[in-house]
Amino acid sequence: MNVTIIGGGYVGLVTGACLSTLNHNVTIVEIFPEKVEAINSAVPPIYEEGLEDILKARVGKNLTASTTYESVQTADAVFIAVGTPPNPDGSANLTYIRQAAENIAEELAKAHTEYPVVVVKSTVPPGTTKNVVCKTIREKLPDLKFGCCMNPEFLREGRAVFDFMNPDRIVIGTADARAADVMHSLYAGIEAPILDVEPTAAEMIKYTSNALLAAKISFANEIGNLCKKLGVDVYEVMKGVGMDSRVSPKFLNAGAGFGGSCFPKDVSALADIIRKENLEPVFLDAVLKVNDLQPLRMISLLEEKIGELTGKRIAVLGLAFKDNTDDIRESRSIPVIEKLLAAGAKPVCYDPMASDAMQKLLPNAEYVATAASALIEADGCLVMTEWPEFTKLDKEFDLMKTRAIIDGRHILSIPDAEGICW
Repeated sequence: MNVTIIGGGYVGLVTGACLSTLNHNVTIVEIFPEKVEAINSAVPPIYEEGLEDILKARVGKNLTASTTYESVQTADAVFIAVGTPPNPDGSANLTYIRQAAENIAEELAKAHTEYPVVVVKSTVPPGTTKNVVCKTIREKLPDLKFGCCMNPEFLREGRAVFDFMNPDRIVIGTADARAADVMHSLYAGIEAPILDVEPTAAEMIKYTSNALLAAKISFANEIGNLCKKLGVDVYEVMKGVGMDSRVSPKFLNAGAGFGGSCFPKDVSALADIIRKENLEPVFLDAVLKVNDLQPLRMISLLEEKIGELTGKRIAVLGLAFKDNTDDIRESRSIPVIEKLLAAGAKPVCYDPMASDAMQKLLPNAEYVATAASALIEADGCLVMTEWPEFTKLDKEFDLMKTRAIIDGRHILSIPDAEGICW
């Protein structure tokens, strides 16, 4: 099929690249010329394992990027994969969604395939596919026969290519049998159960999935905080809990909390949706509160070990919100570094991939090229991201002035590291 993807970020680029491996002809529409140039040069503008290999194999054959919407005119399916950033009140900002729908309608007015299917891939509040995207196109082109669908993504950053090609399920939200047939054909070649639902149900599935996973993390952290007080190993506790088939062991690792582009934003948006229905999101508010407080516990633990932080050199290892990505969005390192700076400490930061991004956000901290450099003469160390290279650190900690080490991810093997929850 001919496929156009609106948006060349994590979701759009990975979706387009992976669909090209299924032999579809894919055009990624991206407003930033430098991103377009990078994609067309087979250089991924973001880091995702396996993505560069796909670009090298497919760019110039059946994968391309463009700053224009022209490819919409010949597309069998048009995916909207633009951002839905949070508004100040936590609700989802749909500005880019509306703009994409208007631009798609403008191109479809010029020319179009027999029955184009417009697919919302972005995470959007229930009703957006019907009442914003479809409605916008239908109002502008009342005589156009087209399909409309919501197809949520379930991609983990850093493992997105694998997740796209090996999904637990594919959710197709449409009341249109013809559009559903197109979507089923589009995903032919990927072995996974397909769930056909209404568009609003598909939108709710995405929000609910992310909220539940975030809740498991906050639950594990709250239990972990108690276990630390009681002298109990929370990882033993959660291992026993996770062996229950009704629970599963995933997302029960106690630590510094969740971040990234999905969980914080989506939980906040779902809480806002609940409030707008005159209900109280008691559970979700608690999930977010635990997550906000959790990384700051590391500061408290550090203060217990070394006292006043003013003038102290503190190594911060890990800036990305998780390993295997350079994404710092909602990283748990951000409030930690901000707290250290506010306390008059001197944070010295290292991350294998995310230092440049964090330096732009928090320029007053110091950034170094290796973990060892961060540890030289440090009064304390906070491990914030579960990078595999940190698990191998040993004698590097001897470079510290004071071996006050707080492990926020349960990855260190040295005996004198103290965990945030253990």
